[in-house]
Amino acid sequence: MMPSLRKSVPILAGIAVAVGAGWWAFRPQPVAVDIAAIERGALEVTVSDDGTTRIIDVYSVSAPVTGTVQRTPGSVGDKVEAGKTTVAMIRPAAPAFLDVRSRREAEAALAAAAAAVQLAEAQAVEAEAELDLARSEQRRVEELARRNVVSERMFEEANAAVRRAEARLNIAGATLEMRRREMESAQARLIGPESGAGAENGDCCVVVAAPVDGEILVIHHESEAVVAAGTVLVEIGDPAELEVVAELLSSDAVRVRQGAQARIDGWGGPALEATVRRVEPTGFTKVSTLGIEEQRVRAVLDLPGPAQEREGLGHGYRVTVAIVVERHEDALLVPLGALFRQGADWAVFAVDEDGRAALRRIGIGARDARSAVVLDGLSENERVILHPSDRVAQGVAVVAR
Repeated sequence: MMPSLRKSVPILAGIAVAVGAGWWAFRPQPVAVDIAAIERGALEVTVSDDGTTRIIDVYSVSAPVTGTVQRTPGSVGDKVEAGKTTVAMIRPAAPAFLDVRSRREAEAALAAAAAAVQLAEAQAVEAEAELDLARSEQRRVEELARRNVVSERMFEEANAAVRRAEARLNIAGATLEMRRREMESAQARLIGPESGAGAENGDCCVVVAAPVDGEILVIHHESEAVVAAGTVLVEIGDPAELEVVAELLSSDAVRVRQGAQARIDGWGGPALEATVRRVEPTGFTKVSTLGIEEQRVRAVLDLPGPAQEREGLGHGYRVTVAIVVERHEDALLVPLGALFRQGADWAVFAVDEDGRAALRRIGIGARDARSAVVLDGLSENERVILHPSDRVAQGVAVVAR
């Protein structure tokens, strides 16, 4: 018996070792996962969209008269000084050609004006003669009055007659002057391009000066061109006075409040601080690049920082606008990568003290692109699994990668 037992002990030991090795090899292995801790911090909810810079006050300089604008003396980007820098020069247009009817009418008007001048001259001569007669009568009556031959009333009537004659002479003189000016106006209507009126007669040119200090932004007519009165020639503004306009979706715009803080980025320089000055009350329809009609609302933002911070940023530049609509300080935050839907609720897999996954239904509040505010279901320093795969389930052992 003893030799047989001694032979079986090694066999049994080998079997035990083989069974242990098999159990070790085929036992359930913990699932390797990414784990993050629940921590407190600040969370900002922002509304982001593309925006455009623009100068707050852009001045459009228009042609004051119809004529030929000369080649613009400046270039885009040139600095201008109010009232001193010339931004345009206009040679007034020559008179238009007259057709046969217009010329005949103008000639007839000139003849009538000349006859009116003759009539006014005759009336002036008549008024002067009446004045001489009234003055002579006044002197005679005055002499008789000194000798008490005539009454005081006759003397007063003689003086009144002189004043009336002087008034009629003044009226006649004014009428004559008016008729002469009417004749000059009639003569001017007969002036045509063949008369050479224009630069040769000293009429060139009307000088248009810059209305404000700033820089030339746009030149609408660089070369010589015929323009009508009121045509915009150049646009002037001060690049140091910039604002940003963002066209937000109407569903985002209702969350933005006046005075909200914002960040301006994506323009090629450091992020800039901005403040919402106004959200326009009227929306408009805009077709996106995908062909979808969207209701957009313009939000206007101020850049309160010094102009040196945005050196190089000009009018009409594209930027990225992020407006803060909600901010939470010292909030309990869970990474968005840990969240998934469990029916109608949000849930996470927490890691318990034994290193096993535990399904938790939680409530969340505001969220940004990375985190969400935990309302209930988790506490600080608890660990959650990020992006859990289908191998992670309730009670499954997990290990951090």
